[in-house]
Amino acid sequence: MTVQQAEKIIQDEARDYGVEELAFDLAPGRVLAADIRADRDLPPYNRATMDGIAINFDYFEKGTRTFRVKATQAAGDNPIYAFEDGECIEIMTGAALDESVDTVIRYEDLEIKDGFARVLTDSITRGQSIHHRGKDRKQEEIVAHPFQYVTPAIISIAASVGASVLPVMRLPRILIISSGDELVDVFENPLPFQVRRSNNYTVQAVLKLHGLQSSMLHIPDDPEIIQKELENCLEENDVLLLSGGISMGKFDFIPRVLESLSVHTLFHRVSQRPGKPFWFGKKTNGPLVFAFPGNPVATFMCLHRYFLPWLESSLKITGKKALYAALTKDFEFNPPLQYFLQVKLTVNSQGQMLAEPMEGNGSGDFANLVDTDAFMELPLEKNNFRKGEVFRVWPF
Repeated sequence: MTVQQAEKIIQDEARDYGVEELAFDLAPGRVLAADIRADRDLPPYNRATMDGIAINFDYFEKGTRTFRVKATQAAGDNPIYAFEDGECIEIMTGAALDESVDTVIRYEDLEIKDGFARVLTDSITRGQSIHHRGKDRKQEEIVAHPFQYVTPAIISIAASVGASVLPVMRLPRILIISSGDELVDVFENPLPFQVRRSNNYTVQAVLKLHGLQSSMLHIPDDPEIIQKELENCLEENDVLLLSGGISMGKFDFIPRVLESLSVHTLFHRVSQRPGKPFWFGKKTNGPLVFAFPGNPVATFMCLHRYFLPWLESSLKITGKKALYAALTKDFEFNPPLQYFLQVKLTVNSQGQMLAEPMEGNGSGDFANLVDTDAFMELPLEKNNFRKGEVFRVWPF
């Protein structure tokens, strides 16, 4: 199975988990499921964008340079009429303009004394320093389109148009499962032949960054316990993310247990490094199962290369673009596998994204991930990769 074949099989299993409604202030990071429309013109009135005076430009055009201040108006006040020759309104930023005035002159261009404002410049144009009604959006016009992440900007516009409840794409119920008798929890002191569990916490951390909540479970290398636990897990979740127990060893029971529970293998083993033993399957009318190799870097890579793109397809995310970078030095990889090289990303003064290879010590070297930013996907058709060549990168 090539990487591209595995990717297509997974993408073909993108699923729609429906829509739910959330209070708008709880929606950041979720995916918007419907249009947000303006409930009135934006802005809803002609508003001053500078502190200063509001005048009718006709009088300035006729030569008037000194205006009598009729009143002072703050943001939120009712607009004040000022149409007589030589009359102005001292006005604050954000205040609504009466139809009798059409130009705002900032304080910096004025001298105000004894109730009169003298204009100190001739560089005044009709309509300046005014944000006109409906300039941004008209009533009922779309202000935010669906199938994009709810950003602070979308929260801002939602609040402005009174969209206090937002429809968002429902997220799948996800369970993270680690396996292996050699693993103990992070709070325990491992024996000389044991290691602390980290893959489950790593996966959970990645999911949190994408707005996903998840549960965790650890199972031992015991086929009867694995069978019982997985049977329950398949009933209660939409997606299982497993780490470990899927290679060719005598204690790698998970693939055959899944098959016995009617979880059909869609593929097992991909021509890639790290993550060659990657297993993917589904239960008819039931959950999907992503079973990653137990090596930390392999789990991390497969999560970013396969699961997150599947999630974005399921949530109907649109407009996301692939990223590419140029190698900063020659690199060689001889096995006939698609290689996911750990790299450190930088951007040069010409705006080019550069990738510095930081290979580490294999798929078990999770410490190397701390010093890198992305995986660079190197095609299996090549062995020698030259400085300056450009390849796709998967940032993490």
